[in-house]
Amino acid sequence: MKYLVMVLGTQADYEAMRGNASEGSPAWGEQDLQAMYAHMSALNDDLAETGELVDGQGLAEPARTRLVGLDADGKTVITDGPYGETKEMLAGYWVLDCASLERVTEIAERVARCPQPPGVPEYPVVIRPIMDGAGDIG
Repeated sequence: MKYLVMVLGTQADYEAMRGNASEGSPAWGEQDLQAMYAHMSALNDDLAETGELVDGQGLAEPARTRLVGLDADGKTVITDGPYGETKEMLAGYWVLDCASLERVTEIAERVARCPQPPGVPEYPVVIRPIMDGAGDIG
């Protein structure tokens, strides 16, 4: 079965990775970034080797996000990010093809153990099964 494994973050987290601390998001140093990149690279290499990796990407910061919706009159409403009412947003993802929910949970646990500086917010890693078709809602 295919699963979407998602990591979350905020605009403040992206700023912290650039070295700009804020309340609740301490600044990352070069060594912190290199440790994170090494962890994620090793994870991606292992998943590619097992054949479980379908796709995986980090996403641009929330400030580069755009929401497109409709108002009550059916007119298009376009909003640029970041959004004050939104806290965490999708920061990156993997599409994995795993034999079981237990296996993808093991992988998510490994993602959650990514090194980061002390005091950085901890977000859960989200696992969502990918439906095979429109009738696969049960």
